[in-house]
Amino acid sequence: MALKKFRIIKPEIRVLGVDDGVFVPHSKGFAPIVGVVFRGGYWLDGVMNTKVEVDGFDATEKIAAMVTSSPHHKQLRIIMLDGVTFAGFNVVDIKKLNEKTGLPVIAVTRERPDLTKIREALKNLSRSEERWKAVQSGGEIFAVQAGKGNEKVYAQASGISREDAEKILQMTSTRSSVPEALRVAHLVASGVSCM
Repeated sequence: MALKKFRIIKPEIRVLGVDDGVFVPHSKGFAPIVGVVFRGGYWLDGVMNTKVEVDGFDATEKIAAMVTSSPHHKQLRIIMLDGVTFAGFNVVDIKKLNEKTGLPVIAVTRERPDLTKIREALKNLSRSEERWKAVQSGGEIFAVQAGKGNEKVYAQASGISREDAEKILQMTSTRSSVPEALRVAHLVASGVSCM
């Protein structure tokens, strides 16, 4: 899919922040996934949810289905993920998520991911090479100074230029170094479980 080029990035751009909720690690269970729709970094417009298998392979498909079946889909301009791993090591392939939804995807973390440690951890799971390819699908990890302080976040992006991704991350990080949609998705998801 071609890069989405934003001529103008409006302050009220509709952003979906996605995070996972409470789950039992290394179980045969599920983890809740919460999506929060924000206009820019200021207004909450909606919430959506799904669930994925702990350490499974369904995160990309389930999140894509959650987005495309939502009444908010046509208004959304970008998807932001809290990293690329959900429910343990259920890895989201952000390139495939971009293709399935038609929306640019930015995966954001507070700390630079240690790819060596991630690769070693993946070796303990089935289909580790498939998981590793999904981790790598996001391409280069880049630092972005966002929010009011001098804090950095780290991101990977698909379907959007690095320059536009940085602008959107900076514009939507109104209360902390993390975009407001992700901050609120984390708050909501931390109170939800599939247990």
